Amino acid sequence: MIRLPLFAPFALAAIAAPAAAAQVQLAAQGPVVELAVTETVKARPDIATVSAGVTSRAPTAVAAMERNATAMEAVVARIRNLGIARDDVQTTGIELAAQYDYDQATRRQVFRGYQASNRVSVTLRKVPDTGRVLDALVAAGATDISGPAISIDDDTAPRAQARKAAIDKARAQAEEYARWAGFSGVRLLKVSEAVNPGRPMPYQMRTMDVAEAQAATPVEPGLVGTMVTVSVTYEMTR
Repeated sequence: MIRLPLFAPFALAAIAAPAAAAQVQLAAQGPVVELAVTETVKARPDIATVSAGVTSRAPTAVAAMERNATAMEAVVARIRNLGIARDDVQTTGIELAAQYDYDQATRRQVFRGYQASNRVSVTLRKVPDTGRVLDALVAAGATDISGPAISIDDDTAPRAQARKAAIDKARAQAEEYARWAGFSGVRLLKVSEAVNPGRPMPYQMRTMDVAEAQAATPVEPGLVGTMVTVSVTYEMTR
């Protein structure tokens, strides 16, 4: 039989104490002011994500998939030749569907064959190369291009700047409210935040023939904003 030492209940109580303490919330003795402040810090982006794919048509499903696989292999090989790391390329969708046309004369659906498509998402670590990469993918046989979605790989620094700016502004506003209400200061009771990495609208490139893509595709990365919203509750103090 195992005997517990006499101090065991006290030890268990000591262990449980922090959990109970975590439930304690600061109580306000005076009026409170609740604020939500949003700040955005802009920085130069260092990542561009583009989507490239191939759509193929054939009389049979097998032929459509085989034709699509051959065309997509050429696009993926071009991506490799551009020096893009394997981990930065990911298949995002493979589809196969029967194609029909509506015959107005007979008012019936007419089977036209099958359509197969394959798309990959490509992360570019050199944003200025985005236009050149898009042109190269079209030249390699890509028939569906979209993007780029331009962003910051690690937005820790701009997020911290936005957070500090938001909390500083929130305290300044709370102190103004306190003075207007006849109080001398404020005491922070509660704070929470929401982060929204800002992204510019992606550039859309329509499906085109290789012969159409004569001029280099211009891509202007601009700046990307990281937005932080801080929600605070202050107690007004005498």
